[in-house]
This record gives sequence, C-alpha cells and structure tokens, in this order.
Amino acid sequence: MSQSPDAVMLFAAGFGTRMGALTKDRPKPLIEVAGRPLIDHALALVDAVHPSRVVANLHYHADQLQAHLAPKGILLSHETPEILETGGGLRAALPLLGTGPVFTMNTDAIWAGPNPLSLLQQSWDPDRMDALLMCVPIGQTIGHAGEGDFTADADGRITRGPGLVYGGVQILKTDGLRHIAEQAFSLNLLWNQMHDRNRLFALEYPGRWCDVGRPEGIVLAEGMLADV
Repeated sequence: MSQSPDAVMLFAAGFGTRMGALTKDRPKPLIEVAGRPLIDHALALVDAVHPSRVVANLHYHADQLQAHLAPKGILLSHETPEILETGGGLRAALPLLGTGPVFTMNTDAIWAGPNPLSLLQQSWDPDRMDALLMCVPIGQTIGHAGEGDFTADADGRITRGPGLVYGGVQILKTDGLRHIAEQAFSLNLLWNQMHDRNRLFALEYPGRWCDVGRPEGIVLAEGMLADV
C-alpha cells in the first residue's frame, strides 16, 4: 500500500440546506464565489498536488455536477437512492480511490494563504498518523460560529475541544471504514477510532479560511480574497 496520498475525494453530494433559496435549483458546489463555482476553487488547490485520481461524490442535483465535472476528468461516485454522509460516501468511493491514504476535501470553504493540501502532504507521517487534519485557529476563521472543534497538544495530537476549527481538508487512512456497521455515517466515527489509538493529528493553517456554508459566506469570502 502506498503511504503517500495519491487520490483526492471531493465531497459534493450534500443538499446545501443552509444556503436556502440559492440551492433550490442547483447544488452548493456550483454556487459562485468571486466569479467561479466553489468546486472550481477546490479543484485549483487539488491541481497543485498532482494526484493520479480525483473523485467526487454526487447525490443532490447530480446531473448538473456530472455535466460540470466529467469533462474535467473527475471520477464520479453516485450515491443512490440515499445520501451516505461523509464516511459512507468515502467508503462507497474506495473502488475509485484505491487502497492508500487519501486526501478528502469539503467544497464549501475558501482558503487564503498557502495551499492546504500541499502543507498536509509535506507534514504527513504515516508511521505516527492515521489522519492529519488541516485546522484553522479560531482567530483566523471568517464566517464561522462557535469556539472550534479540536484542541491540539505540543505534538499535534488532537482531542475534541475549543481553539481549532477543522477546515474540511485532511489526509487519512481508510482501513477503519470496514469496521463501521452503518451505511450512512459521518467521518467522525472513523476519527473516534483514530483518536482512541492516539493517531489523530492536526496541522495548523497559517493563513485565513472562510466558511461558505451560508449565503452571507459568499460576500465574506469575496472580501477575504480581495484582501489577498
């Protein structure tokens, strides 16, 4: 098994309900920020790490995303009849992704600073880590409510707690997915396994990050990008 990630999973199946009317007739990854769809912002970051395979999962308005992504050479994992959430969606896409560690990436955030995938790739240590999450110090987030998702120790191991916000990009090993009985489930269940083995780590992002899960996030992200 390769220990260096060579495949990327883009999560693009969700309903985007927090976007309200904006996602009534289109999927959230096709909402535009600064003149291009959210998923194209993500793909620009992906291109820089030159993966051999990029996979996107589809469910809501899958036809629109298929028309947008297929010409770009993105492999598609259709979730039917039910949506599978992040963990179930990743497991269903494994035949396309392969058996090694993978990048996973949410498609509803904008990054301002170094490429988060490149930073993860440089810091990935499979001998110590089962997952390396890109986390953003709460003071560097824009459009995010709450105190954060994780607290890190001096070595970068993380536990649930305030201070760091998971930015939606990570490298993780997928072996543990086979031990989860549920069909549709969050990747939190896999993280819990890794945490219990002291193999769940974070890398702190040095730039800024904007959550574009709600309509107001579009303006905030465009303002952040204008300041770069």
